Amino acid sequence: MERKDYLVLVNKQNKLPDNWEEISELVEVKNSFGKFLKIEKETLEKFNELRRVLLAEWVDIELDSAYRSFSIQNEFFEKFKEEYGEEYASNYAAPAGYSEHHTWLAIDICIKKENWEIISENHEMIVELWVFDRVHKKMVDYWFIVRYPDGKDSITWYSYEPRHLRYIWDADIAKEIMENWLTLEEYLNKTWK
Repeated sequence: MERKDYLVLVNKQNKLPDNWEEISELVEVKNSFGKFLKIEKETLEKFNELRRVLLAEWVDIELDSAYRSFSIQNEFFEKFKEEYGEEYASNYAAPAGYSEHHTWLAIDICIKKENWEIISENHEMIVELWVFDRVHKKMVDYWFIVRYPDGKDSITWYSYEPRHLRYIWDADIAKEIMENWLTLEEYLNKTWK
């Protein structure tokens, strides 16, 4: 089996490669809310390591979303359009075939609070800056990046999503991206140097 390209670029202009599913090793996992998710094996291993480290600092994160099939992504996109309108959906969701969630390398996390309150909506999470300050500082050690950084909408075509993390399988690349607050597009195109 050929090795997956952990730096694959999927965005509004770059569709997922056709043979992607053939080169992915998936596992199914049940999160602490009883929701079953499919995720790439190494991505899950690194997420679990990150989660353990954050729990020691009283930050409890959980997987909220991982892999989405084309049909589920299409339903998700249509639901966003119906609930929030076309502009909002275009800023926060991708049409089928152009979603990072098809790669199995992208995850959305949610925050669990002491009283079992779950914070999972992006607009609620942006308020929890202290949590994401800790998450974003630690995640680079586990090869995750913020895929849609604040202030980079003109590059990624998506609004800031502190909860949308992307596994890239390389500590040095993750560090370079996060220390320079880059997008994956900027890193791959070397446009920040």
